[in-house]
Amino acid sequence: MSSVRLRLLILALLPLIVLMPLLLLLGMTRWSADYDKVLIANVESDLRIAEQYLARLMTETGTDLLSVAESTEFSTLLDRKITAQNAYFNAKRDALELDFLYFIPRAETEDAASKWPVIRAALNGMANTQIDIFTGSDLDAFSSGLATQARIDLIDTEAASPTDRTIEDRGMVVHSASPVMIPGHTGVLVGGILLNRNLQFIDTINALVYLNAITGGERQGTATLFLDDVRVSTNVRLFEDVRALGTRVSGAVRNKVLDEGQTWLARAFVVNDWYISGYLPLKDSFGRRVGMLYVGFLEAPFSAAKRSAYIWMMVAFGAVLALSGPVFLGLAKGIFAPLERMSHTMKRVEKGDLSARNGNIGTTDEIGQVAAHLDSLLNQVQDRDQKLRAWADELNQRVDQRTSELSDANAKLEQTFKQLVMSEKLASIGEITAGVAHEINNPVAVIQGNVDVMRETLGPHAAEVKTELDLVDQQVSRIDAIVGKLLQFARPGEFSGFEETTLLQPVVSDCLVLVDHLISRRDITIALDFGEAPAVKIDPGEMQQVVINLIVNAVQAMGDKGNLSISLRTQRRDETHGAELIIRDTGPGIPQDKLNTVFDPFFTTKQAEGTGLGLSISQTLIQRAGGIISAQNTEQGAEFSIWLPAAEY
Repeated sequence: MSSVRLRLLILALLPLIVLMPLLLLLGMTRWSADYDKVLIANVESDLRIAEQYLARLMTETGTDLLSVAESTEFSTLLDRKITAQNAYFNAKRDALELDFLYFIPRAETEDAASKWPVIRAALNGMANTQIDIFTGSDLDAFSSGLATQARIDLIDTEAASPTDRTIEDRGMVVHSASPVMIPGHTGVLVGGILLNRNLQFIDTINALVYLNAITGGERQGTATLFLDDVRVSTNVRLFEDVRALGTRVSGAVRNKVLDEGQTWLARAFVVNDWYISGYLPLKDSFGRRVGMLYVGFLEAPFSAAKRSAYIWMMVAFGAVLALSGPVFLGLAKGIFAPLERMSHTMKRVEKGDLSARNGNIGTTDEIGQVAAHLDSLLNQVQDRDQKLRAWADELNQRVDQRTSELSDANAKLEQTFKQLVMSEKLASIGEITAGVAHEINNPVAVIQGNVDVMRETLGPHAAEVKTELDLVDQQVSRIDAIVGKLLQFARPGEFSGFEETTLLQPVVSDCLVLVDHLISRRDITIALDFGEAPAVKIDPGEMQQVVINLIVNAVQAMGDKGNLSISLRTQRRDETHGAELIIRDTGPGIPQDKLNTVFDPFFTTKQAEGTGLGLSISQTLIQRAGGIISAQNTEQGAEFSIWLPAAEY
């Protein structure tokens, strides 16, 4: 019942549940992107204001200096005593709010002109004002107080580029020079403003941008002047009453602004918080990027506003969704009752009550027609159920009859399989015995006879070739042993003295002698690892047949080269003491999809060769002895394992 209601509710609300969140997500994403663009546009505008103020400061400094250089008062001053000149320069420096002011006669400008482009331009008749970087010794030459003002201890800053410096003792200076063309007193008038710790300069920028009712609004803004990546003048706070002088800009901002020369307009981490930031690269009179001008405002209030907007929209959507469910359920009540009645009927049918029916549900619309049709189908189902039960009884009788026939056929199949086992063994016997006994025994007999004739003929002189004749006897004996093993394999009952118990190590050694003619023609290395193993309950001849089959298969799989490993050990399986023989080759292995069928009758991978019964017969022989034979792939080839229970004495 709840399932019907739930599905209908989901069906009706699916467009609202799926489409509305997608539209809401798209709208929120677009709004957020536009909102961020507005913030970036604001900080870009703020950066332009700060840049214009710096440009105006430089222009005013140059204009003030040029006015002094061209004034009548200055032209008459140069004829006066040095004490009067110093007093004049000190007064003008204070009036123009400069940190240094001095005159260089043309005859003494060679060193200064080579060092500073602004002075070189003034010597050529053009007033010039630039930003330059002065060393501590340069500043100390004007006043020891300037060197002290410029000196700033560096503070470890999160996300800043690594550095070995601990102190910034250079000074960033608004450097201005004006030509002096007074007859008899030509030269250059030089003045400048030190920007390090120049709080008036940086606070003026902050007031213009963020304390202005028109441009600032409610933003919490900061401004900073950087020498290289070090804050040398800032209103960013490290603590409540401590300015963050000596802290450094993040590595990402430094790379883009100072290294690449681009303007940064994005969010950035500033000392201890995130700001919507603008960084402008500053160049000196040599055209080198020596610092940055920064303005930015705290990101947190705007992020909070965005989160509030997101939450408000999600709450509104949830409210709409919550109100839509009950309204829909109220409208759909006329649909739920008939459907629930049909669902109840189907549950009774599922429990076996085929007589259950919907009956009259009080409506003739599509749902009423479905209910009537369902009753009709249930009538047909009940009728067919009765017929199926009758057919089932008849089918059971036929199955019993067919099972009896299959049992007879299975008995015949087992008999046929036994015949195939015997045929496979006879084929092996015929191939090995006929080929070896006929082709080897007769020549061996002739060789042995001739050796005996040689001994009789040579008489006492036979001692001279005794070693050679003994070697021939040994090889003939070896051939006799091989033939004997073949005959033992062909007729184990005639050669074996064991009726129930067999040691596997001698059997494996005999098998290696029998297949030596196959292995010796190939570059195959045999590794034997015979550990202690108990005697097992199996006919030696049958065990020989299994081992030879596995060795021959392994040799044929490896081709002309490989490694054959045979190991024997004691192994317990299911609390039963026994022996395990493992034969491992370095061939291509068994295809993964064939691993489960290698022991099936007539399965073979050697097309047009063999009967495909070798492994099947081997499995039968091992299982008949109570053992287990299995196959698996290793990293280098195939591995066959034979486990047999220990014989009971």
